[in-house]
Amino acid sequence: MNKNIGVMGCGWLGRPLAKKLVAASHTVHGTTTSKEKLVELESEGINAHHIALSAMSIIGEVQNFLSQIDFLIINIPPKLRSGNAGSFYEKMKLLYGEIKKSSVSHIIFVSSTAVYGNIKGEVTEDTPPQPVTESGKQLLASEQLFAQDKELNTTIIRFGGLIGPNRHPVTMLSKRQNLTNGNDPVNLIHLDDCIHMINTILENDYWGAIFNGVYPLHPTKKEFYTQEALKKGIPPPDYSKSLPSKLNKIIVSKNFTDRSHGFNTSIFS
Repeated sequence: MNKNIGVMGCGWLGRPLAKKLVAASHTVHGTTTSKEKLVELESEGINAHHIALSAMSIIGEVQNFLSQIDFLIINIPPKLRSGNAGSFYEKMKLLYGEIKKSSVSHIIFVSSTAVYGNIKGEVTEDTPPQPVTESGKQLLASEQLFAQDKELNTTIIRFGGLIGPNRHPVTMLSKRQNLTNGNDPVNLIHLDDCIHMINTILENDYWGAIFNGVYPLHPTKKEFYTQEALKKGIPPPDYSKSLPSKLNKIIVSKNFTDRSHGFNTSIFS
């Protein structure tokens, strides 16, 4: 069935997601902070809106955007920097206030496994978050802002490390020496699986839930990044053999695999 869907944040994830939703015959409205991208989005069948959030205000016709959708995907990375610590949560509070003025009642909030902090062992959606970074703390507060409002049907996806086109950690790790976390497991997810998860939630009405978005295989960092560097033909990172792992967190997506057929794309592809 055709849905009127808004994608707030048409960047690395949001833009291909919006294109996928258009291809599935949904009516899609997408936002961008760049006026130059408006024409590009329109050419891809996305109804484009120039909207930018700050801690103090929202630039653009946000009510016009919200008035045309029933489902909203909030996909805005925190991008917190020194001296800007309060901005993300303040942005979400402003957006929340605008949503409450609209008829939007179903929200997918894109979050991060950073909310779990340095917890060791297996981490599921039932694990209480213990964020330690400013991003993790503000993401958790923002999750709660939407999830605690019983008039909104909010589903939260906590994505692990994102990989896909033009985005792979190995390119930054290449040539680095004496890394000490080679025995830690990776907790990654491919762009295609991010899109698959969001589509599955929309198609099956999985509302009021929390899902960890992490691929179910967890090789060690040394194994994975060495293999990926060889594939790309770049020097692999060097991991120290003498120091033990300090972090052995394995994040699993119990709720999502229980409700669906799981993931489609291998992080090894």
